Amino acid sequence: MFRNQYDTDVTTWSPAGRLFQVEYAMEAVKQGSAAIGLRSKTHVVLASVNKASSELSSHQKKIFKVDDHIGVAIAGLTADGRVLSRYMRNECINYSYTYESPLPVGRLVVQLADKAQVCTQRSWKRPYGVGLLVGGLDESGAHLYYNCPSGNYFEYQAFAIGSRSQAAKTYLERKFESFMDSSREDLIKDALFALRETLQGEKMTSSICTISILGAGEAFHVLDQETVQRLINEFEVVGEEPPADDEAAAPDAEAAAPDAAEGAAPDQGAAPMDI
Repeated sequence: MFRNQYDTDVTTWSPAGRLFQVEYAMEAVKQGSAAIGLRSKTHVVLASVNKASSELSSHQKKIFKVDDHIGVAIAGLTADGRVLSRYMRNECINYSYTYESPLPVGRLVVQLADKAQVCTQRSWKRPYGVGLLVGGLDESGAHLYYNCPSGNYFEYQAFAIGSRSQAAKTYLERKFESFMDSSREDLIKDALFALRETLQGEKMTSSICTISILGAGEAFHVLDQETVQRLINEFEVVGEEPPADDEAAAPDAEAAAPDAAEGAAPDQGAAPMDI
C-alpha cells in the first residue's frame, strides 16, 4: 500500500492508523527556523532565529505580541503563524472587554488547541503547518506552552522547536533545573546559549536572532538589536559555565584516557542527530 493513497485527505486514515496530512504539518514545524522558550518563576523568554532568505530581503517575524502578558514564537509556515497570533489577539481583546481582566494563559492555549484540532477533522480544511511556543504570565505565575498542529498542547519549563532544535533541547535539558530561580539576565543568556547551539558553528549576531521577554512588572516586548548584541559579546568573552560534576569527573577522565587509547577504536556508525 502506497502512502499517496491515504494522504490526499486529512480525514483519511491509513491502515496503520496514521493521518499523513497531520504528520506533514508537524514536519513543516521541524523544517522551520528554530524557536526557543524558557521560563522562571517570574519571567518568560522567547527567542528565535530569523535569517533572511537572501541578502537583498528582510527577515520574517517569528515572535509576535498577543497582549501585554502573552507572547508567541513560531516555527513553520509564517503565514499560518500570523493568522493564529491574530486569533489569539482577538480572544484576549474580547475577554478583556467582557470581564475587565486579562485572559488566563492556560485558557487561551486550550482555545488555540481546539481551533487547531478542528482542522484535523474537516475534509475541506488542512492542518495549520506551524508550531507555537506561547509564553505568558497570569495570577498563577509564569507559563510556557507548546501548541502542536495536531491540536495537542503541553506545558514546559523550557522547550525548542524548529530545525536543529535537538541541539538546543540538549542544552536546555542540562540546565533546566536552575531556570526556576534564574534572574532575568541569566534567563536571557541561557536562551542565547541554546539558540547558538542550533546555528552549528555559524557566528551568532543580533541580526539573525530575536529575543523577547515578559515578566512581573514588565510587559511583553522585544529587545532591541544593540542590547542583544551586547549580551552576545558578554557571553562570548565569559563563555558557558561548566557543570559542577565535570570538574569532579576531570581527574577520572584523565586517568582513563590511556586505557581508552589502548582499547578498540570508537564506533564510527553512530546515528545522526534527530531533528
